[in-house]
Amino acid sequence: EVEALVSHWNLYINLGGFFVGLFSVTLFGPWSDSVGRRPVLVLPAAGMALQAAIYLLVMYLRLHVGYFLLGRILCGLMGDYNLILASCFAYVADTSDKRARTFRVAILEACLGIAGMLASIGGGQWRKAQGYINPFWLVFAASLAAALYALFCLQESVKQRKPAKLFTLSHYMAVYRLYTTPERQSSRQKLALYSLAFFLIVTVHLGTKDLYVLYELGSPLCWASDLIGYGSAASYLAYLSSLAGLRALQLCLEDTWVAEIGLISNISGLVVISLAATTPLMFTGYGILFLSMAATPVIRAKLSKLVNETEQGALFASVACVEGLCSLVASGVFNSLYPASLHFMRGFPFLFGALILLIPAAIIGWIEIWDSKLEYSHFSHASLSLPHS
Repeated sequence: EVEALVSHWNLYINLGGFFVGLFSVTLFGPWSDSVGRRPVLVLPAAGMALQAAIYLLVMYLRLHVGYFLLGRILCGLMGDYNLILASCFAYVADTSDKRARTFRVAILEACLGIAGMLASIGGGQWRKAQGYINPFWLVFAASLAAALYALFCLQESVKQRKPAKLFTLSHYMAVYRLYTTPERQSSRQKLALYSLAFFLIVTVHLGTKDLYVLYELGSPLCWASDLIGYGSAASYLAYLSSLAGLRALQLCLEDTWVAEIGLISNISGLVVISLAATTPLMFTGYGILFLSMAATPVIRAKLSKLVNETEQGALFASVACVEGLCSLVASGVFNSLYPASLHFMRGFPFLFGALILLIPAAIIGWIEIWDSKLEYSHFSHASLSLPHS
């Protein structure tokens, strides 16, 4: 009964935060293109601090669990975690040139991996030693510190700021126009295709990540807590190894081919994990995933290069919404697929994820071929139009 209640309230809290955040992110993101990035970095950090404060009150005063939903909705109204992501990536796009942008975005994604690893290792041990309340004081303090840093220390990245109304439909229309402007048909098609590729990659990443512990606990692996901890650390290390690999590969390859190599790493690693029946083979799969996070920063950077400087906030707001949708779809699909496939193949969800990743690999390769043909046709046309000597 308790497990059922936990499952239901988790669903309510996640859905409430997602749908409220969907409207606030697409409102604040385009607004930041006019008024600057600092306000939309302060707001979600303050919202997360407010959410942590409400959670602390619930735990201290033993209030009804419904107040957790209230805290999440209030945080969602202020943008939540997705607005922080959107604002940070837009800030990086503002402060970097197009050649260095992919690596700068990859650094930011590596920070997400490092933070996740530290929270996973430190938070679990702290909760075991002192319970749930004290770790939430750290969440409150860190969120408040982030809000104060953005407010007083961070330099503004939008060069030409102008006042703009917040509560207007024009901000939502800015996101809509990114994908529908008729005079930019080529860019519009690429935006849609890259967004689809991003959605599939992140969905597979989040969906398989949710299943690693369940897969490792079951037969024939039957891992203990120490091996599970090592496996979790190995999965997070892929963020750092992907960053180093991306930097090295950029010296001799275009970003598109770096993304393709990252997808090959991801597909190969998932196939090995789907067949892993021993501990060495499972860690081999984790090792093959060492470039698995190289594709997403490339796609983010390519999306950023397809829009104007004054549209970065709108773009990354839409990407943040796609990322939020990925979390819901991944949880629903992969958590349903795992128990359904236990009777014929325990590792089938990982194999399914590897097959899905063939689609973004094909999309990215097709766009590269398309661009090459366009460049060739422009070059040929220019050559034919030159006067004969």
